[in-house]
Amino acid sequence: MFLLFSVIAATFRLQAQQTDVVDFMKIDALIEADVVTKKVSGKFTATFNVLKTTDSIFMDAVNIQINEVVTEEFKIASNEKKVWFVGNFKKGNTYIADFYYEMKPKQTLYFFGNEIWTQGQGKYTSHWLPSIDDVNDKIEFDLKIKAPKNKTVIANGRLIEIDNSENRNSWRFDMKEPMSSYLVAFAIGDYNKMELVSDSGVPIELYYKPNDSLKVEPTYRYSKQIFDFLENEIGVSYPWQNYKQVPVRDFLYAGMENTTATFFSEAFIVDEIGFADRNYVNVNAHELAHQWFGNLVTATADKHHWLQEGFATYYALLAERDVFGEDYYYWQLYQTAEQLKAMSDEGKGESLLNPKASSLTFYQKGAWALHILRERIGDEPFKLAVKNYLEKYKFKNVATEDFLNEVKMVSEVDITAFESHWLQQTAFQSEDAYQALLKSPFIKKYFEVSALRVMPFSEKKNQLRTALTFPNDFIGQEAVYQLMDEPISEMVQLYKRAFESNNIYVRQAIALSLQTIPNELQKEYEGLLNDVSYVTKEAALYQLWMQFPDKREEYLNRTKGVIGFQNKNVRQLWLALALITEGYNTSEKLDYLNELKSYSATVYSFEIREKAFEYINELQLWDIETLENLAEACVHPTWRFSKSSKMLMKTVVESKSFNNELKSIEANISKEAAEYLKTLKI
Repeated sequence: MFLLFSVIAATFRLQAQQTDVVDFMKIDALIEADVVTKKVSGKFTATFNVLKTTDSIFMDAVNIQINEVVTEEFKIASNEKKVWFVGNFKKGNTYIADFYYEMKPKQTLYFFGNEIWTQGQGKYTSHWLPSIDDVNDKIEFDLKIKAPKNKTVIANGRLIEIDNSENRNSWRFDMKEPMSSYLVAFAIGDYNKMELVSDSGVPIELYYKPNDSLKVEPTYRYSKQIFDFLENEIGVSYPWQNYKQVPVRDFLYAGMENTTATFFSEAFIVDEIGFADRNYVNVNAHELAHQWFGNLVTATADKHHWLQEGFATYYALLAERDVFGEDYYYWQLYQTAEQLKAMSDEGKGESLLNPKASSLTFYQKGAWALHILRERIGDEPFKLAVKNYLEKYKFKNVATEDFLNEVKMVSEVDITAFESHWLQQTAFQSEDAYQALLKSPFIKKYFEVSALRVMPFSEKKNQLRTALTFPNDFIGQEAVYQLMDEPISEMVQLYKRAFESNNIYVRQAIALSLQTIPNELQKEYEGLLNDVSYVTKEAALYQLWMQFPDKREEYLNRTKGVIGFQNKNVRQLWLALALITEGYNTSEKLDYLNELKSYSATVYSFEIREKAFEYINELQLWDIETLENLAEACVHPTWRFSKSSKMLMKTVVESKSFNNELKSIEANISKEAAEYLKTLKI
C-alpha cells in the first residue's frame, strides 16, 4: 500500500519535471533485441545523484516489464509510462538502480528483416530503454549490445570490446561525456566499413553494406573535407571520441545525428552517376554539424529549436560552399528565400521562436537569420561568438538568449532590429534577403536572366543565346525553362546550343521541360540516354518511348541494364515499358512482370516498393501477392509511405475490381494490416 500511494503521489508531483530533484549521471545497459518477437530485453543500471530529499524518482519507460530487481536499497516498480524508484532518498547522496527488464516497442526501435535500428528523435528512446524524455537531463550512456555473430553493431561512443565467448557476440561501447536521451542509438546489420582520420586525429568510420562496396566513394565523397572544414570553421574541436555514419533501410527521415553515430537513409547510397542528382553531401554536413549544435549544446525547449536546426542547416551550407563553390551557396540561399517568401506572402509566416513552427522555418529561416547576423556583425565577431557560446555551454542546455548574449559581448553592433525582424516577426524579411543575395555577382546575373521571362522572345533571343554559351549550371537551366512556352520551330537553334553545352544540368532541364520533341532535335534528345544523370535517363527514356513508337525497341535495348537510384527508378520504368511494348522480348515478359511485382515485397525498402506500387497500379497488375504487399505497406512505420499506400489501397477498394482478392488475403498478412483492411469495409 505504501508503494502504491507513493507512486500515485509522485505521479502528480513530478510528472512534468524532476531535473531539480535528481541528476541522472550514468546509464549502463546490456541490450538484446529479438527479431522474431520484436522485443528488447536486458540489464539496466542507472547511477543518480539526489538534489532534493524525496521519496520517489521516475525514469521514462513505455510499457516496460521488470523481470528481476537487483537493487535492495529502495523499491522499483512500473506503470504504463514510467519506472519508479521509491524510498528515502537523501539530498547529496548517490544511488544505483539495478534491474532486468524487457519491452516491446511500438516505435523508436525498428526491425526490418535482420536489420535493426533506433530513432529516438524528440523524446522517444524511452520506448526501448529506460531513460529521461526531458532533453535538459544529460546522461552518460554506455551500451553493451548482444547480436548474432555474423552481424555488425554500431552504437554511441568508442567500441572497447567484442565478447565472442557466448552464442551471440556482445559489443561494448563507451561514452566519455553526457548527452540527452533522444541521442542514444544502436544499429545491427550487415556492414563493412571504411576508416578515415580527420586532420585533428578523430577516427571516422563510414559504414556500408557489402553489396554497396562500389558506391562507397561517391556516397561518402568529401566526408573528410567536410569534417575538417567544420572543425576549422566552428573553431571548437569535435567534442566526442569518434564519428560514425551508418546507412539504414526504411529510415523515417533523411538522417539523424545520434551522438557520434549518424544514421541516414540508404536512399543516399549512390554510384558515380547518381552523385550528380542525389548526393549525400548536404545531409552529411548537416548531421555532422549537429554534433556541436544539438548534441554538445542542446536547446532547453522547442521554442529554441532553431539553435539546433538553423545552425546545422547554416553550417551545412558553409560546408557545401567549401565543396561546390560560392555560386552554389548563394543559389541554395536563393531557393530557400523563395520558399520562405511564398509562405510569408500567403500569411503563413512563422516566428523562429514559435515552438510549433514548421521545418522550413526552423531549418531554412534559421540559416538565413545566421547569414544575415554574420553580415551585420562581421566574420570575426560572429565566429568568436559561436566559439564562446559552444565552450561556455558545452554539455549543457541553452536558450536563444544565451547565444545572443555571446554575440553582444563580442560586437558593438546593435542587433535589436535583427532580433525583432529575424527571430520574433512572422514575416520573412525578403528585402533584407534580396540585398544580401545581390552581393553575389552570380545571383545578379541570374536575376538579369530570370527578368527576361516577361519579355517577348524576339527581344530576349540574343540574351538567351548568350546564357546558353558556356552556361553556368543554374543560369543555363533558367534559359532552357524560358524556351518552354515558345513556338518550338523558333526554338530549335537555341535548344541545339543548349544540347551542345554538354552541361549536365542544362541538358537535364531539357529532358524535364521539352514535352514535344521535334524531328530536328530527335538525335540530340536521344543522346540524353547516355548522360551521367539518372534523372535525365528516366525522363528521356519515357519521352522518347512515348513520342517515337517505331524506335521503342531500340530505346529499351539501350537502357536495358540501367538500374538508377537506390529505388531502381530507371529499371522499374524500363520494366513497365517493356511489358506494354508490343512484340518486345515476348518470351521474357513473364520474367519482367514477376520482377516488377517482386519490388513491392517487404524485403525491399519502402522507396523501391513505393515506385513499384505506382507502376502496378498504373498497369493494373494487382493480384493476391501484390495486394498483400500493399496491405503491409499501409501499416509501415514510415508515415509518408503508409499514408500514400493507404490512399492507393482506398483507390483499389473503390474500384471494386479486386475485392475478391482483398477478402482472401486476411489470413496471410500481419494482424496490424488485417485490422486496417477491416476499417475499409470491403
